[in-house]
Amino acid sequence: MPELPDTRHLERLLHRTLPDTLLGSYLHGSATLGGLRPHSDIDVLAVVRESMTHAQRRELVEELLKVSGVGGRRYVELIVVVRDDVRPWRYPPTCDFLYGDWLREEYERGVIPGREPSPDLAPLLTMVMLADAPLHGPPPAELLDPVPHADLRRAVVAGVPELMGELDSDTRNVLLTLARIWTTLTTGDIRSKDAAAEWALGRLPAEHRPVVAHARAVYVGEETERWDDLAPRACAEFLTEAITESYSS
Repeated sequence: MPELPDTRHLERLLHRTLPDTLLGSYLHGSATLGGLRPHSDIDVLAVVRESMTHAQRRELVEELLKVSGVGGRRYVELIVVVRDDVRPWRYPPTCDFLYGDWLREEYERGVIPGREPSPDLAPLLTMVMLADAPLHGPPPAELLDPVPHADLRRAVVAGVPELMGELDSDTRNVLLTLARIWTTLTTGDIRSKDAAAEWALGRLPAEHRPVVAHARAVYVGEETERWDDLAPRACAEFLTEAITESYSS
C-alpha cells in the first residue's frame, strides 16, 4: 500500500511520544476499504506495550490538535490499545487512548482522554486484521487476536443508541454507519461506507432510498450535504429496526 502523506507526521509523533513502548501502528478504515473519499479520516491503530502516561496523552492531544484537519490535511482518528488488554481477547475490550476531531472542543478545554471500555474496538480490530496494513511493526496478527463473530455482532449493535443521538449533528455519517452495521449483521462483511450504502439501497423501501443515496453521494464528493427535502430521521429509524431484526435472527 502506498504511503499516505498524512501518516508521516503521525508516525514521527508516535515514535517521539512512545519511543519505548510502541509495538506497531496500523492503517484501517476508508484507506484500506476501497480508498479514501473526500470526507474520509486517516484512521490509525497503535499497539503499545504498556498504558500511556498522562504526559504522553497530553502531548499526543496537543500535537494532533495542530495538524488534524489543519492546513489542508485530513482529519486523524488515532486509537491506542495496550497489547495485553486485547490479547488474549475479551469483551468488552479496553481503549487506552482515543483522538478524534468530533471531540476537539473537549480537548481544547483541556480534557485528556483516558482508558475506558470500548465495544467499538471489536469492528475496528477486525478491520485492522483484515487490512493487514502496517505503518510500523509486524503484521497485526502477531500482536492481536481475531475477534469472535458473536462479539463483533454485539459490538456493532451496542453503538446504535449513541449513533441515533448524533443524527442531527452528524447526519451523513450516522446514516452511512447504520447502513454499514446492517450490512455487517446480514452478510458478515465489513464494507466501506459507500459500498454499504449501495448494498442497503437495494433493500430499502422506496421512500428511504433518496436519503441513503444522498448520504452516499455527499460522502464520495458528488453532492453538497443538505437535508431540507428529505427525511433522515425516518430513514434512520427504519435502519435501526432493520438492525434489530438482523441481530435477532
